[in-house]
This record gives sequence, C-alpha cells and structure tokens, in this order.
Amino acid sequence: MQLPTEPLWVDSDAELAELCQRWSEQAAIAVDTEFMRSQTFYPHAGLVQIGDGQGCYLIDPLAISDFQPLIDLFVNEAVTKVLHACSEDLEVFRHLLGVVPSPLFDTQIGAAFAGYGFSVGYAGLVSKVLGIDVPKGETRSDWMQRPLSQSQLHYAALDVAYLLVVYGKILQQLKASDRLAWAQSDCAELLEASRDSNDPASYYLKIKSAWKLTRTELAILQRLSEWREVQARSRDVPRNRLLKEGALWELAKRKPGSMAQLTRIEGLPPRTIKTDGETLLALIATEVGGQGLPGRLPAPLPPDQGDLLKALKAEARDTAEAMALPSEVLVRKKEFEFVVRSGMAAGDYQLPPRLKGWRRPVIGDALIDLASNFEPTSR
Repeated sequence: MQLPTEPLWVDSDAELAELCQRWSEQAAIAVDTEFMRSQTFYPHAGLVQIGDGQGCYLIDPLAISDFQPLIDLFVNEAVTKVLHACSEDLEVFRHLLGVVPSPLFDTQIGAAFAGYGFSVGYAGLVSKVLGIDVPKGETRSDWMQRPLSQSQLHYAALDVAYLLVVYGKILQQLKASDRLAWAQSDCAELLEASRDSNDPASYYLKIKSAWKLTRTELAILQRLSEWREVQARSRDVPRNRLLKEGALWELAKRKPGSMAQLTRIEGLPPRTIKTDGETLLALIATEVGGQGLPGRLPAPLPPDQGDLLKALKAEARDTAEAMALPSEVLVRKKEFEFVVRSGMAAGDYQLPPRLKGWRRPVIGDALIDLASNFEPTSR
C-alpha cells in the first residue's frame, strides 16, 4: 500500500490558512499532537500533525501566531477529525486553541467495537488492520527543541500517515455489524468530558482514602485540594510538585498548627513549606459551620456485597464474549459498584447515566434484573 509518509513542515500563518481552507472541504482529516508536560500542569504543544490522504503536515505551534484558521477547522461540523487514543490530545488543544476538535472519531474506541481489542495502541492497530509496522522510537523525545531531528519528523508524520485508511476500514466494519452508532456515542461522550473544566472545589473527591475522614477533616481536605488545583494551574506546575495526595490527606487528618508541625508531614516538599506554609496553616485553621461541611464519602463496598458484584461482572463478561467485544467496553468497574450501591438501602437498583443509552438494552437491563433477583450464597 503506497501512502504519503514524508513530513511536510508548516511554519507560516499564510500556509496554515491555505491548508485549513483546503481541509475544510474534506469529509475527514487525521489529527495528532506531540507535546511536553513533565514539568508543567498543562501539556505544551510541540507539533500538531494533520494527514489528509495526500500528505503528512507537521504544524509548528512555536512559529504560528494566528491559529484562527485551525480553530475554525476544528469546530467545523462538516469535517470529522480522526484521532487515536485522544484524551491527552484534547487537553493539548484546549490549552493551545481554547477548543477541541468536533466532531471527532477516536480509532481506539472504534477498534474496540470492531473486534481489535480494548485500548489497542496506534502501532498495534496499524499492524492488525494494514499489516504495516510503525516504529515508535521517538516516544520520549524533546518536542520543544528546534530543529527537530529527521527521526522525530519521520515519527511524527507516521502518526497520521495511516490513520485515515484505518478509520475507513473500521468504519466499514462498524457499519456492517451495526455498531457505528455505539462507537460514535462513546466518541461524543469522550468529547463532552474533555470540555469539562473540572471544578477545583470537587477535586478532593479524587483523593484516595478520603472516605476515612470526618466531615470536618473533609472540609480541610476540600480547601487544600482546591488551593492546590488553582495554584497548579496558575503556576503551570504539576500538582505533586506542590503537594502530593498523601500529604493532602495527612494535613487534613493531623491538622498541623505551626510551621514546625508542617515539617513533620510526610511528603510535604520543603519548598512548599517555605513558600506556602503560612497559607496552608490558614486554610487548615479556617472554621466551617455544620451546614457548610461536606458529607461523608461512601466507604468501599462491604464484603457481603461481593457475591453480587462478581455476578454482575460475570454477566457483563458473558454478554461481551457472546458479542466478541471486550467487557470493558460495556461496563466500567465504577459502574458495577454504582448498581450495587444504588440498591443497598432498599433494593431499588438503578443504572448510572452511561448505561442508560445504547448500553441499556444490551447489558443495563440485564444487570438490573440480576441485581433485583439476586440471592447470595449462604456462608
């Protein structure tokens, strides 16, 4: 199969505008990014790659000053943007452009519905679909350096060289199996999730073992987590560079009241104590009344719910196997737990939102029926 794989460098506003006008007349384009974020909160774009079936274009975001043509292209509903495993790419575009590509088709999602496996990588998918080996030697390259090496340029070009052909073949398979709407629904869900700004005030809900804390301790954890999230974004530094999650939990639990006590919190960086110690102490000391306290978080499922959880997972696994689908595509771990928790008080089992769409007749109704009529084995 002869496809253009040579990298075509784009570093002028005029050339980008001309190309975007041309791409706006296509039904689909392949899109990828190369970025750096090891020392920053936000991913910083080193390249934006676009494949149109005629060439592999590498757009230099460090040289472009007018991104409006690219923004217009990305929000053009007539052009499908094809990406692979694109959750991080969407973060890049939100930071670089203020928009995410829409509509989009993630070939990793499509591949799962087409029978190529769950969470398959780009190189693996190209190998399975086209029988072509894609080298991945530049994964950890410095994409902010200029000039980029020939090896980097070639690697970046290959990331979009085959994507449209793979997309076309997956599209045919999904149409034949009547699963295209399922894949499109999950791609739309991914896109919508990427637009969520993640409220800093709710970040404490992600902290491991937060369920062990009292309401007063949770209020402290919430304030500290919100402060860390806001500061990490404004300073553009990784969260853990300010405070690790374990240190957040310890601060909320132990409630240090002095700089000396702060130094005894494991995992609290000395630089954070020096620059932000007084702020942390003030956040810890802030009093909140009963009405303003967050509610206790649910503990892990009790052991007596284990049999039901296993039965639900087995039901999903059997259904997925019969459909030649990965079970992870049908139901996520937290969704099994949602079903179990929903009926623990009164036996009125409910589905989480994601299982109320196309998944409801496929697996959702069966899970509710199983849970409602489940009889645990005697011990």
